[in-house]
Amino acid sequence: MIALTLAEIAAAIGGELRVAGEHTPETVVDGIVDTDSRTMEAGSIFVAKPGAETDGHRFVGAAVEAGAVLAIVEHPVDVDVSQIVVPDAVAALGDLAREVVARVRAGGNLRIVGITGSNGKTTTKNFLARILEDEGETVAPVKSFNNEVGAPVTMLRVTHDTRFLVSEFGAAAPGSIARLAGLVEPDHVVVLMVGMAHAGGFGGIEATAKAKSELVAAARVPGTAVLNADDPRVWAMRELAESRGLRVVGFGQSAAAAVHARDIEVSASGTQCVIEAAGEELPLRLRVLGAHHVTNALAAITAAVELGVAPSEAVSRLETVEIAERWRMQPLGNDRVRIINDAYNASPDSMAAALRTLAQITGPDERTVAVLGAMSELGESAGEEHDRIGLLAVRLNIRRIVVVGPEARRLYLAAVGEGSWDSEAVHLPDQDAAFEYLRTELRDGDRVLVKSSNSVGLRHLGDRLGELFS
Repeated sequence: MIALTLAEIAAAIGGELRVAGEHTPETVVDGIVDTDSRTMEAGSIFVAKPGAETDGHRFVGAAVEAGAVLAIVEHPVDVDVSQIVVPDAVAALGDLAREVVARVRAGGNLRIVGITGSNGKTTTKNFLARILEDEGETVAPVKSFNNEVGAPVTMLRVTHDTRFLVSEFGAAAPGSIARLAGLVEPDHVVVLMVGMAHAGGFGGIEATAKAKSELVAAARVPGTAVLNADDPRVWAMRELAESRGLRVVGFGQSAAAAVHARDIEVSASGTQCVIEAAGEELPLRLRVLGAHHVTNALAAITAAVELGVAPSEAVSRLETVEIAERWRMQPLGNDRVRIINDAYNASPDSMAAALRTLAQITGPDERTVAVLGAMSELGESAGEEHDRIGLLAVRLNIRRIVVVGPEARRLYLAAVGEGSWDSEAVHLPDQDAAFEYLRTELRDGDRVLVKSSNSVGLRHLGDRLGELFS
């Protein structure tokens, strides 16, 4: 974090400052800010976030032992450390992020990009960060830090030398993106797609589209809205963008896209296509598996061009990216048995894309194996969407469909009903049972996809299989 006095921090978050030791209100602090006491280091600020299962106030002492010099708390704690008492620690974290970013932005060098979408946020964020880091200091979230805690923690990493802040915004509920993006008012916003991910929590896909449009409504004017021209619900957001005075730039494969791709080919070694941007035709060879990642690459290239990067430079830098993120189409195993661990998250769209990729990269003498768990947060659509994935797996001629966990049983039944019987589809109760089955079932020439929502935890099964066949 940039250097601020304790008094300045207290004023920014509207809290009561209680100094300890040799501190005064003018004592300067510039360490990292986090809600996890395990990440603390010398000079850090610990935010004591209450939680459903534990309370951050219990860990103030541990944070101080690790080096924290300030605690933001909702009630005073009996620890010898300066404290700022606030009504809501998470809200205070956001207020501090707003203040820090505003001060850095006042210097005139910081440009901010906000990214949202039902799928692809983290991959696009990583792609764009890779492109921009060669231009200057770039701050982007680690993993999927895109919620009310992760987004501000990332924002607080900016310094006066930071040129680009790439923020990823997830939507826990209507209004989530508006609140988070409102902390920084991005100069450029990117909307990737509107799908069924989290639709259960919003009441349907149209409500999801409205939630994603909150990012367009939060953009700074004048600014740019980078929109997926292939997704009708996203492309419809151009009306909101234009009404606010934003410049609209489309990406995708449609004729409306200013930056688009053609001749997409997927293989076991990656994905290639031809990018057309700013009158140039550029071959792109991604090491990342899956045709769906072309859309993410297009979004990153489009945003980068808006920030002044030449399309050829953006493409060449993307070609150095080896994986999108851990547990996202991550290749594991060996040449005999290849594992694709894509179980960080799952929605109907991403599940279908991963299955299609598995089918595309498997040769005629190789066998497709899909290890599938439940897709969460689909609400009333859950049963129907699991049915569709079971049907798709059979129609793609996936040779072994291994369904894990009771929540995914309907996917298994749909596959059996579509004609996947005689051990082509199996249903297993948990990860351990699946691992024991697969360690004897898998053979040379198998190409294995592991896919589920994060809450199911099949990413750990994917890691175990990767180690088994490493």
